[in-house]
Formats: sequence, structure tokens, C-alpha cells
Amino acid sequence: MTPAINARRLALPILVVGLLLIFPLATTGFYLEFTSKVMILAIFALSLELLVGATGLVSLGHAAFYGIAAYATVLLSPKYGAASVWWVLPAAIACSALYAFCVGALALRTKGVYFIMVTLAFAQMAYYVFHDTKLGGGTDGIYLNFKPEVVLYGARIVDLGKPVAFYYVVLACLVLVFMFLAVLLESRFGRVLAGIRSNEQRMRAAGFATFPYKWAAFTLAGALAGLAGFLVAVKDGFVNPEMLSWHESGAVLLMLILGGMGRLSGAVLGAFAFALLQLFFQWEVVFGSFAKHWPLMLGGTIILCVAFMPNGLIGLPGQWRAWRARKAAGAARG
Repeated sequence: MTPAINARRLALPILVVGLLLIFPLATTGFYLEFTSKVMILAIFALSLELLVGATGLVSLGHAAFYGIAAYATVLLSPKYGAASVWWVLPAAIACSALYAFCVGALALRTKGVYFIMVTLAFAQMAYYVFHDTKLGGGTDGIYLNFKPEVVLYGARIVDLGKPVAFYYVVLACLVLVFMFLAVLLESRFGRVLAGIRSNEQRMRAAGFATFPYKWAAFTLAGALAGLAGFLVAVKDGFVNPEMLSWHESGAVLLMLILGGMGRLSGAVLGAFAFALLQLFFQWEVVFGSFAKHWPLMLGGTIILCVAFMPNGLIGLPGQWRAWRARKAAGAARG
């Protein structure tokens, strides 16, 4: 990859991070909390990008890891006091990673639509464990009474109860996850995953045992989804079984499609675009009483995006350049 291409690819992430850093200076309240939520969704989307875009494994049960970590955060926290983030965060991520490790051991022995259905089945199993038992409060969900504390040597470093402080913690997590995946996908491990996505049979013929690589990617993706689950539990102070539903898995998959699969920037862009479209279509000032039918408008918009932007939003510049090249070639022939 040439330095020019590297610079172009880095330009968008640097611009986005710069805007997000100064965003709290311009707004507070709803928009600050909304942006924190979208950044958490971006982390969630990046975790699925590792499976779908990097490895070619389409999962319809990824929300299970997201929800399990959220429930673990609440269930492991003391009822009458704040837990330390230094142990509750790793514990929540470990719960998601462990479930992903177990699911991957079985699901990765299947392919194609069977893999999709097996991941969905495992996610539904986890969903009904929390939905139909008292473990997670049933359909009502459970509350996080005290947000975890970030304490070092007896001093509180960050107050997660303050929206601005929490916003910057989420932003830091998003940047770290993005950088980690960027380095990972450029490593030997990432190259093997790219080879598996392109042609797994050829990778086996080249002497690579592909199953351990896919298993490791599946487990890692579950752990990163667990980070997003922890953050959303801390943000909302409440979790319910719908976090593990197939609707949530489908929504994060739509984010990748909307942003453009195969690029980490596409996952982040897709999360922001999906959330902003959802917010826009619920705007009663514009749509009036029809705003209650926002899923219909959102679905139609995504269908149009897929039809006219096959590479997603991140692929628009390339699509535009290709169109200009074809137009120029046509003019030259004419």
C-alpha cells in the first residue's frame, strides 16, 4: 500500500476523531448522550466487522455477546455499592468471550446459511435464558444501581456518572478498538483471515489450519462486542432481554451494509448513519403522525442504499471516480 493511499485512508478517521473531541464543547444533554450511544454502536459494529468483513463469517447472533456482557455488568455489581471498573469490565468481557468461544467451537463446523442459523439459535437460547427466568429479571430487565468506579490508589480518576466524562471514555474505547483492529488486520493473523474470506480451500491447501484462526476471530469479536455491552449497561443503568434479540443482531449487520463492509471506517460510518436515519425518521416535525412508522421508512432507505451504493457509504468516492472515468471515456470515444 502506497503512502498516498495510506494517507487517504487515515484522513477520514482522523477527521472524525477530531470532530468528536470538540463535540462536547458545542452541545450538552440529549445530543451528547445520543453521540455516546452511537459510538458504543460503532464499537459493536467494529466487532462484527471482524467476522463479516474481515473473515467472511455472517453471524445473525452477534447480539448475544453484546447482551451477555451488559447483564454480567449488572449481575456482578454489588446491590448497595459501586463495583470497581478494573475487575467488572474484564469480567463482563470474559463472559462474552467465553460464550463466543463455546458457540464458535460448534458453529464454525458449519458453513453458509447453516452457520447463520446456528449462531441465531445460540443467540435465541441466551435470549430466552434472560427472558424466561429470574436470573435477569425476566421481561422487565434489571437496573444497575451504582455505576462502576474508576479508582486508582484510592482516588477517583473518572466519574462515569457525568455525561461528558463518560463520553470521552467511550470515545477512547472506540479509538482503541479501531486502532487495535487496524493493526490486527495488517498482521499475519489478519492476512490469514483475509485469505480465508477469499478462498478458504486454497488457504488449507497452502498449509494453514483455518479452523483455529476462525475460532480465534469469533472469540475476539465476541469479546469486543462485550466491551460495547458493558458500556451500554453503564450508560443506561438498565438492561433487558431485547439486547440479545435477533433484531439487534440484524440492526448491527445493517450498519455494516450501510457503511460498507470490508473497511473499519465503513463500520463506524454505518453506525452513525443508521442511528441518524433512525432519529430523523422519528422526527414528528417533519413526518407528523407518520413518524410512528419510522421502521418502514428506514427499511426503504436502506434498500435504496444497497441498490445504488453496493459498496456502502464508504465506497461513494470510489463509485464517483469510476463514474467520472466512464463518462470521460465515453466523451473521448464520441
